[in-house]
Amino acid sequence: MWLRDSTAQMKPYLFLAKEDEEIRKIIAGLVKRQFRYICIDPYANAFNEEANGKGHQTDRTQMNPWIWERKYEIDSLCYPIQLAYLLYRETGSTDQFNDDFHRGVELILDLWTVEQDHAQSPYLFERDTWRKEDTLTHAGKGSPIAPTGMTWSGFRPSDDACQYGYLIPSNMFAVVVLSYLEDLYNNLFHNEPVATRAKQLKEAIQSGIADHALVQNSKGETIYAYEVDGLGQFSIMDDANIPSLLAAPYLGFCAKDDPIYLATRRTILSQENPYYYQGNAAAGIGSSHTPENYIWHIALALQGLTALDQDSKKEMLDLLVATDAGTHLMHEGFDVNDPYQYTREWFSWANMMFCELLLDYLGFSITP
Repeated sequence: MWLRDSTAQMKPYLFLAKEDEEIRKIIAGLVKRQFRYICIDPYANAFNEEANGKGHQTDRTQMNPWIWERKYEIDSLCYPIQLAYLLYRETGSTDQFNDDFHRGVELILDLWTVEQDHAQSPYLFERDTWRKEDTLTHAGKGSPIAPTGMTWSGFRPSDDACQYGYLIPSNMFAVVVLSYLEDLYNNLFHNEPVATRAKQLKEAIQSGIADHALVQNSKGETIYAYEVDGLGQFSIMDDANIPSLLAAPYLGFCAKDDPIYLATRRTILSQENPYYYQGNAAAGIGSSHTPENYIWHIALALQGLTALDQDSKKEMLDLLVATDAGTHLMHEGFDVNDPYQYTREWFSWANMMFCELLLDYLGFSITP
């Protein structure tokens, strides 16, 4: 089970959880399972149902029988916090806040603090593979970085390695969920020390984004970089997987009409983004995880969810339906010239993003 995907697959059900006790219990149960896994290892991104030793056990990192894969991704820790908080906010449920939740929060705060100075981190990851995106360079430590106030990530939400260690969309997501923790520990749990830790970490990451993530695009506009290293290097791009730069308002980091976001949006929905593809059937954002000229249904749904007007949302809904290759399901990536060429016959995360966009178009949205 991926911590990220399992959250995304359940998010639309928050609407039903307001009225349906059984669905509320299912979501609370998922949160409990997620934080149980985080307590086993907060660096892992995917876990086995039981301690059966399945998965990538030959990777050179601290594996154990519970872990399917140990690619450290910031968002793997953001998503369970998001789901726990939104379930509480939307339904009043507190069942999910058990001992594992509180211990997991402490582990997350500890990890994100350590990874503000990755040189002090115990984390290493190497895999014997022909695919460079599946392993970290520099003996498993990743490319060189300098402290910025942000927190380091080894891998992107695509499960591909970061080029530079500070992944801006994931740091944006961390800022949002740290504000959730600050709220919970101030107003529900009345635990000032944890609330203060969350607040201080949030402010440090925010400052790091403001000081290091703003760059110029080819037109001289100020935009957000996708990744930076704190040493002056950065990448202008976006990936279909969420968190992404396109997702910043969807995650709650900024408003949809924020000027820097809008300039960033124009940039990543253009040829300046190396993963933006245009064809006869569609145009949109793809990923290093899929072939060239393949774009993702997730990114098209997100483009609709972050649009400023209903016509743009409807345009994306129509495009999603038109590119399902007759399966009535969303896929991972598909060829911009031939939607019948695709990866994954069905993809639960993408299906749920379609549901979210449709609900949003009809006036039902879970605000971050």
